[in-house]
Amino acid sequence: MELNLPQDFILGAATAAYQAEGALNEGRKGKTYWDAYLAKQGIFDPSTASDFYHQYPHDLALAREFGLNGIRISIAWSRIFPAGTGEINPEGIAFYHQLIDSCLANGVEPFVTLHHFDTPEPLFLEGDWLNRENLNHFVAFAKVCFEEYGHKVKKWITINEPWSVVAGQYIIGHFPPNIHYDIPKAVQAMHHMMVAHAKVVELYKSLKLSGEIGIVHILESKYPISSNEADQQAAYLEDLIANRFMLDATFKGNYEPETLKNINDIVQKNNGELVIEAEDLVLLASAAKLNDFLGVNYYASHFLKAYRGESQIQHNGTGEKGSSIFALKGVGQRVTNPAIPTTDWDWPIYPQGLTDMLIRIKQDYPNYQTLYVTENGMGYKDELIAGTVDDTPRIEYIQQHLGAISTAINAGVNVKGYFLWSLMDVFSWTNGYNKRYGLLYVDFATQERFPKKSAYWFKELADTKKRL
Repeated sequence: MELNLPQDFILGAATAAYQAEGALNEGRKGKTYWDAYLAKQGIFDPSTASDFYHQYPHDLALAREFGLNGIRISIAWSRIFPAGTGEINPEGIAFYHQLIDSCLANGVEPFVTLHHFDTPEPLFLEGDWLNRENLNHFVAFAKVCFEEYGHKVKKWITINEPWSVVAGQYIIGHFPPNIHYDIPKAVQAMHHMMVAHAKVVELYKSLKLSGEIGIVHILESKYPISSNEADQQAAYLEDLIANRFMLDATFKGNYEPETLKNINDIVQKNNGELVIEAEDLVLLASAAKLNDFLGVNYYASHFLKAYRGESQIQHNGTGEKGSSIFALKGVGQRVTNPAIPTTDWDWPIYPQGLTDMLIRIKQDYPNYQTLYVTENGMGYKDELIAGTVDDTPRIEYIQQHLGAISTAINAGVNVKGYFLWSLMDVFSWTNGYNKRYGLLYVDFATQERFPKKSAYWFKELADTKKRL
C-alpha cells in the first residue's frame, strides 16, 4: 500500500504517566484515584508499570533508533501538586525537566498531555470533574507546567479523552468511582472538562508562548447495523453523546440546538439534568477560536441497533472474545457486524471508520486547523520467543490505519502525525499486563526491552519516508 504522508509528518508513539512511569512512591508523588482502588482490588499492581520513571533515557534512545520523531508523554498532576493543589513538589518539577530534555536530545518531539486519566486523589474525593472548583485547580496546575516547560515544549494537550474518562467512571463503571449507567453525571462531567479545556487554552494563549495547544478526543465512527430507521437513530444518538457533543464544544464553542435538544432528552430519560452556566458558553466560544489542533484517538468504530431496555454493559477486560455487551437506555446497543473482524477484546477492526471521521471533521468543522492521530494501535497477546515477538497482525493493523489516514489526506484533510499506542508495553487500566500494544516488548519481571517485529517494520517505514 502506497502511503501519501507529508514530509513533515510525525511518526511517533504514545505513553501516559500512570501507565508507564511506575515509581508511585518515589519523588514525593501524591496519590491518584487509581492507587487505593487498584490496591483494594488486588488484581493488578501498577507500582512499577514499565518503569519509565527510571528507564526513559533507554526508551527514548530506542525511540530514536527505531525512527520515531515524536512521542506523547503526560505530566502526572500528582507529581507536581501531591495534594492536587497547594504545595508544589520540586522533585516532580525536576523529573519532567529531565524527561523533556531527554526527548529533545533524542530528536523526539514531546507532545505533552496535562490530564491523562489521573486526577489527584484529594480532588477526586471532592467530586473530580463534577466539582466546578476543581476546574480552577486544573488551571493552576497547567499554569505551573506552562511556566516551567513552556519555553521548550511546543505541543500541549489539555485533556486526554473526556468521553473515555466519564464513560469509565459513570457509565461502564470500570474506573473509580465505579458508578454504572449514570449518563447524567457522565454528560455533566464531560461538559465541565470542556470548560476546563477552554480555561487552559485561554491561559496558554495569554502567556504568549511560541507553541501550540489542543485537546485529544477518542472519536469512534458509529454506523447503523441496518437501514432500519430505528437503527439509524441509535447510531445517531451514540454519535451525539460520544462524538458530536465534544466536537461542537471544541470547534463551534457551543452546542448546536439539535445537539443540545437530543442530549437533554437522553439525560432526562435517565432521570437527570444538564447544567450549563452562561459563563461556560462564553469560555467555549473564546477557546474555539484559539485551538491549534485536535488529537484524534481511534481504535475502533461501532455498529448500532435500536434498544428500548435498561442500560446493560459487560466490559471485556480479559480478552475473552465475544463477552462484551454495551447497551444504553435512551441511546442504542452495539452489535457485532459479521463482515468486520474484531480483536480479542471485541473491538471492530475498521480503518474506514478513521477515514470517515477525519473527513467528517473537515466537512463539519472547517475551522479545525490541524489534526493528529494521537493514539491508534492493536492490543494483542504477544508471545516472546527467542528474544523477539512476531506481531504480524499488529503490523497489518498499523499499515491499514496509516492507509486510512493517507486516504483522508488525499481528500484534503490536514493530518500531520500518527502516534502508535504505545512505545513500549504499558500497564492497562482494566487489563493489567495481559493486553500489550507496544513496539517494545517489556518483560515486566526484569524491565528488559525487546523490539518486536512491528518495531523493525516501523523503522523501515520511517527510513523510507526520510528518503522520499
